[in-house]
Amino acid sequence: MISHLETPSEGESLLDLVTKSLDDDKAEDIVAIDLANKSSIGDHMVIATGRSARQVAAMADHLVSKLKDKGVKHVSVEGLRQGDWALIDAGDVIVHLFRPEVRDFYGLEKMWGAQPPPTQTVTLGEDMVTERAFAHA
Repeated sequence: MISHLETPSEGESLLDLVTKSLDDDKAEDIVAIDLANKSSIGDHMVIATGRSARQVAAMADHLVSKLKDKGVKHVSVEGLRQGDWALIDAGDVIVHLFRPEVRDFYGLEKMWGAQPPPTQTVTLGEDMVTERAFAHA
């Protein structure tokens, strides 16, 4: 499921392309934050989780290719080599891709006044494990 924290206005078609690409690549906990009246860095910020460094890198590569095919110029990418996180600046839409523990560490949703995706607690025998919930549209 893709959570839109506020109704998108400007850059909606670019936002749709980004969220669809991430959903197609099985990203988890996709959150779109409307940055209008909050920042001049862009219109929207999208935050998503990949289960591994390989998935984060693949999602970033696929998204950059789709953005370039759409004609978006000056797409910049940072952090791709490590695979823990990737930042894709597509102008109107800024995309942050993280492995789960890195996303938890940075807590970008809280920084922008948004609620992070819910967590799910699973009990296995005597031990209790907490992990991020995920759903796909």
